[in-house]
Amino acid sequence: MTLISPIAKVKRKENGRTVGQGARPWTIMCMVTLALLGGMGARLAFLQLVQGQELQQIARKNSVRLAPKPPVRGNIFDRHGKILATTKLAHSAYVWPVARTKPNWETTRNLLGELIGMTPDEIETFLDEHNVYSTEPIPIARNLTTAQITAIEEFHSELDGVEVIIEPIRDYPEGNAASHVLGYTRELTPEEFEKRKSEGYRLQDYIGKLGLEAALEPRLRGEWGGQEIQVDRDGRFVKVLGEVPSKAGEDITLTIDLELQKVAQQVLGERLGAIVALDPRNGEVLAMASFPGFDPNIFSRRISPEEWEEVTAQGDPFINRAIRGFPPASTYKVVTAIAGMESGKYPPNTVLQTTPYLAAAGVQFYEWNKAGFGAAGYVRSMQWSSNTFYGQIGRGVKGETLIDWSRRLGFGSLSGIELEEETPGLIPDNSWTNERLGRDWHVGDTINMSIGQGLTLATPLQIARMFAVPANGGYLVTPHLVKTADLPKENLNLKKSTIETLQKGLRAVVSGGTGQVMNASGIPPSAGKSGTAEAPPRENHAWFGAYAPHDNPEIVVVVFAEHSGGGGGSVAGPMVRDVTKAYFDLKKKRAAGALGETAASGETVDVTASDPET
Repeated sequence: MTLISPIAKVKRKENGRTVGQGARPWTIMCMVTLALLGGMGARLAFLQLVQGQELQQIARKNSVRLAPKPPVRGNIFDRHGKILATTKLAHSAYVWPVARTKPNWETTRNLLGELIGMTPDEIETFLDEHNVYSTEPIPIARNLTTAQITAIEEFHSELDGVEVIIEPIRDYPEGNAASHVLGYTRELTPEEFEKRKSEGYRLQDYIGKLGLEAALEPRLRGEWGGQEIQVDRDGRFVKVLGEVPSKAGEDITLTIDLELQKVAQQVLGERLGAIVALDPRNGEVLAMASFPGFDPNIFSRRISPEEWEEVTAQGDPFINRAIRGFPPASTYKVVTAIAGMESGKYPPNTVLQTTPYLAAAGVQFYEWNKAGFGAAGYVRSMQWSSNTFYGQIGRGVKGETLIDWSRRLGFGSLSGIELEEETPGLIPDNSWTNERLGRDWHVGDTINMSIGQGLTLATPLQIARMFAVPANGGYLVTPHLVKTADLPKENLNLKKSTIETLQKGLRAVVSGGTGQVMNASGIPPSAGKSGTAEAPPRENHAWFGAYAPHDNPEIVVVVFAEHSGGGGGSVAGPMVRDVTKAYFDLKKKRAAGALGETAASGETVDVTASDPET
């Protein structure tokens, strides 16, 4: 038996299957390490080659912010270059969205509400509706008063996340002057934003809501710009990376004469109604006043309920009565006269017997003096505004002819003026009476239309456009508010005898009829027509329209006084007189000013020109 020593046993074990097993952990570790490094390399390659651009964009978004810069809205000028609407810098209170996540938000919110006049609930609702851009501050109160600015700065340390920012806002230096023409701008509502965000609007944008501000929005608006800025991981500003400048809106020059506009509003005063002054040669609107009106500056800030009640106390101030339809009364006899003469049935030398009334369809249509004017032709019947003369003309030519000429003269349709609020008035016909009244058109409707009563509705602007036809020799102009090259005029192809007879009749109204109020110092000989529309059970409407000078007209003025009572000649006539006189006074003053400037420069100037620009 052979004995094996312990040392030999150890050597034998080293030479057996267990030899080399001590190095295996290191081998496995190396293999795992190589696998991990290979996986990481592959992943890095994938991220770099496949997702590199996407990840760069994500990283850039985390470190780059776009600070939007609003455009400056275009200015609006009157015909002489005076500013009607512009942009000024104002202080506004903004709230950063992160402020609502802080533990002291409730205290901040309540204090802010006290300073700007909003309840906590109103603030929360407003921020919820306007929190579209989570990285941008939200304007909670714009166009702050000096007291509000001071208070917010005084409590700055207690208003965590509230900042006063200087920003551009719309400004109307002349207050309520031409407010219905200009309109106003207002911050987009969340509902409006949803509809218009595809057009590039932002929730904090102001947009035109009425008048030319709305109608010319695409031209006035401009384009947003902004700065691309780098921020650190805490969102703090590091540097400006680039800038896209905003593009200012277009400046617009109007046909409105600011000084004449102020006179028109002063003359209208606090009487419901409207005044339109029009150049009959080219359709330029020189003045357009409507009462009640408003100051468009109120919309550049939050309006309190008390202030809103005051604004609307005298009725809806946003209705432009110059482009709303009303019964036109005897001013409409111009249309009837044209229909009669152009039909050939009642030529210019027609003489008809006027009577106390006309009977038709079981109704008596009375002469306004309840007696008649005896035998009369177009001139005398226009001079004294005979209802029965023009009722006979209308009845004779029949409804279709009267309706046709009404529409040729622009009634019952939009005039083409830039204001979106314009209404077409109403020239009804047989289809209309069947659909709305369930009956056929009858002769009584024709007689009523012939004297501007009944179902017929016309706007003061349409009446001014009508007066321009005899004033300019038979052309239908397109009224407009934006200064531009003269728009095309439609030749109505009226007979020369029709135009001359109309001109004689309208001149007779002023020289010795119902419009003698126009015979005033400072006004060249003029022509015109009065009208008094029944509006039971309320007071009558008063109308008056005139143009001057009668032999070379350069201005038409129409006044409409709603439920004023009295006659057109006595109520509306004096207002037409005052506006017309102001026009010629201003023309003379400007001519003298131009002469003085020219004398100083040694040049010569023709002061006899009739253009209101001289």
